[in-house]
Amino acid sequence: QVQLVESGGGLVQAGGSLRLSCVASGLTFNRYAMGWFRQAPGKEREFVAAIKWTGGSTDYADSVKGRFTISRDNAKNTVYLQMNSLKPEDTAVYYCAASQTYGLAYEERRYNNWGQGTQVTVSS
Repeated sequence: QVQLVESGGGLVQAGGSLRLSCVASGLTFNRYAMGWFRQAPGKEREFVAAIKWTGGSTDYADSVKGRFTISRDNAKNTVYLQMNSLKPEDTAVYYCAASQTYGLAYEERRYNNWGQGTQVTVSS
């Protein structure tokens, strides 16, 4: 049974940083592309960042480019999202997801498995 468990969310002031982690189990982690998505209150879930199974290729939503960094440690079955210079509009529930796509995956429908989410709240 595949499980993705996020952690690291919390309350932070604008300009601060958080690092989210997502530990995967029940799958061959180094064969999956991974992604982070977020859903703010009253809005649809949106793509944040993606990383290829090798870790050698990444991409980001324009809204987070230059502030967020996605990385992975295949030995630990873990994907990370380092979030710097946080803004109130980054407030959302953040989800990690696993995709069997060979390259990068940007669309929700490309992801097979999802975590339960972790809340990030940025105060102004």
